[in-house]
Amino acid sequence: MSGQNEFLDFCTGVKGIKIMYDFMIKEILNPENTPERVNELLTLLLGQRVRIVDVLPNDGTRLADESTLLITDMVVQLEDGSIANLEIQKIGYYFPGERSACYSADLLLRQYKRVRGIKGKRFSYRDIKQVYTIVLFEKSPTEFQKFSNNYIHRFMQKSDTGVNINLLQEYLFIPLDIFKKNQQNENRSVKIENRLEAWLAFFCMDDPETIIDIIEKYPDFKEMYEQAYDVCRNIEEVMQMFSKELLELDRNTVKLMIDDMQKEIDCQREQLSQKDEEMLEMRKEIQRLQQLLDKK
Repeated sequence: MSGQNEFLDFCTGVKGIKIMYDFMIKEILNPENTPERVNELLTLLLGQRVRIVDVLPNDGTRLADESTLLITDMVVQLEDGSIANLEIQKIGYYFPGERSACYSADLLLRQYKRVRGIKGKRFSYRDIKQVYTIVLFEKSPTEFQKFSNNYIHRFMQKSDTGVNINLLQEYLFIPLDIFKKNQQNENRSVKIENRLEAWLAFFCMDDPETIIDIIEKYPDFKEMYEQAYDVCRNIEEVMQMFSKELLELDRNTVKLMIDDMQKEIDCQREQLSQKDEEMLEMRKEIQRLQQLLDKK
């Protein structure tokens, strides 16, 4: 009985550190330290067995520093030569399709340059493999809210005539907030049916009952929950990480404040411009009336 109580205390502790637990995902899903976890997650997401052979840097060709809204962002090469970009976002960016298409094209070009450099004269387009862009949203963009019964959206380019050619780029979007709503029934209880659902719940649910359900069905998940809990119990390390995150948030907040202030200035400038035009029209009308008086 005491063991069960300790286990409940552990689960409650995990719930208590949820605000900092998000920061642990990068460590828990570190493809260099625990590739087997990312292997399994990608296998479940893509519906085919995959294995990571290399972790690629996220530098140089990235479009912008957008880390303030990202929980994790990794680029890995799989054993068949394809590339997978996995992101978990706290809040979905505007224009998720356009943004993902740009990142996918960027990764495809990186693969082309790298493979062509390795193959040299022996290079052909047959050497270019699939590029997968996978995005999980904690809070999804409005585009996904219209499909409240669906939490997995797969995209690939197809012909309207049935011509079958491989255009290499595929996309997978998972709104975790919609997944969470779909999992909760009228009694607010959650039923985890498979390992993919266990992974998705791991990312977005922290109630003790769900954690117990996951660990009872899939005991290996306990190690990940314990890892998150143990790291967060180290106050000094957590505060350093938390301070870093706050610094990022502060920078983002200041930028937002500047943008809002600029909008207000622009709005006031427009209002002043309109008033200037109105005053100019009034002066013209006064001059016209004065001219009429002078004629009389």
